[in-house]
Amino acid sequence: MDIRKIKKLIELLEESDVEELEIKEGDDSVRISRRREQIASAPMMSHYAPPPQQHQALSSPTPETPAPSATADPADRGHVVKSPMVGTFYEAASPTSKAFVTEGQVVEAGDVICIIEAMKMMNQIEADKSGTVSEILVENGQPVEFDQPLFIIT
Repeated sequence: MDIRKIKKLIELLEESDVEELEIKEGDDSVRISRRREQIASAPMMSHYAPPPQQHQALSSPTPETPAPSATADPADRGHVVKSPMVGTFYEAASPTSKAFVTEGQVVEAGDVICIIEAMKMMNQIEADKSGTVSEILVENGQPVEFDQPLFIIT
């Protein structure tokens, strides 16, 4: 394998969030890995339990508040950030961490706005447009489908 290719692979690894890379070319193979320092304030976890939901007492019924119209197209309200995969939506890196974004928060393109866990892998989802997060359309710990609207950015 050409040394220039190996140097290029190292550069790509340094510029990305990838921890390990293995390339096989014919009988040749190269494995490049690195260790990153974990940020104490936002450790990535392989398991995440959403907080328990509060249940209302049956003895004190409350009048139901009509939900926002589910038939209204989210694209009519602004730019829609959709899920790139099937998985579980998490608003923070860990149960004790602060949410990546809140409604009304200004984000820049490339900012991490949530995590989707898929097959025990935590995938950081980035804003694909700068603007203000006007709506968060899913709840923490909720399963999401491919192409499901997650956020509306105006």
